[in-house]
Amino acid sequence: MKIQKLREFLDAKVAHYNHLDFIANDPICIPHRFSVLQDIEIAGLFAAILAWGNRTSIINKCTELMKMMDDAPYDFIRHHQPMDRMKLLSFCHRTFNGLDLLYFVEFLQHYYTNVTSLEFAFSAHITPEDENVEKALIGFRKVFFALEHPERTGKHIATPAKNSACKRLNMYLRWMVRKDENGVDFGLWRYISPAQLVCPMDVHVSRVAARLGLIPEAKADWKTAAALTHQLRKLDPDDPAKYDFALFGLGVIEKYV
Repeated sequence: MKIQKLREFLDAKVAHYNHLDFIANDPICIPHRFSVLQDIEIAGLFAAILAWGNRTSIINKCTELMKMMDDAPYDFIRHHQPMDRMKLLSFCHRTFNGLDLLYFVEFLQHYYTNVTSLEFAFSAHITPEDENVEKALIGFRKVFFALEHPERTGKHIATPAKNSACKRLNMYLRWMVRKDENGVDFGLWRYISPAQLVCPMDVHVSRVAARLGLIPEAKADWKTAAALTHQLRKLDPDDPAKYDFALFGLGVIEKYV
């Protein structure tokens, strides 16, 4: 497609999916249950990290986890006692198990004792001059695993340093950084620009992007995600990640490929 025709096509798909009706059937519904910044950050992080498989299953498991935290994740993280962690050991979703969850909780408790927002675990590693969030993701992983942790848990926080597409973390950043009048994404974080976001890349998005000629082949890795986002900036330099709505909808819902 020529660029103008492609922009019109994808903008129409963004408009179709980027509205409040999208929330109920997507993992983003989990952080939307809360109104306090830290509750949204914590619920959003878990919803993004656990986003494997079909969306109904993801939402159900995240709902289960929020109930384990008394539907008050920030209060639980900050004030729970060691015995309260025992009930978390039974949690499991795909390869994410209770041992992984205990470390996440330990990190978050330690972090929020010293810092008010999870934003700074990302934004401290990036400047306005950086093209994208690569340094923020690399830095976040280092911060996250600064405490003693199970080796197995490392696989749940991806990094561009290993050429991972970082789909879940890029989705989380989209939720927290993007803001528009449609109310799906939260736009609560201010020190990362929407222009720096990288489009969340999985096999569905990569196949649609390849079919549209945005990338040469359907690969889900960091290099390809960055290349796709570079192309999307030609369509909207200020908000390339909005096209995640279009590419996701085309791939997962419309079976475009």
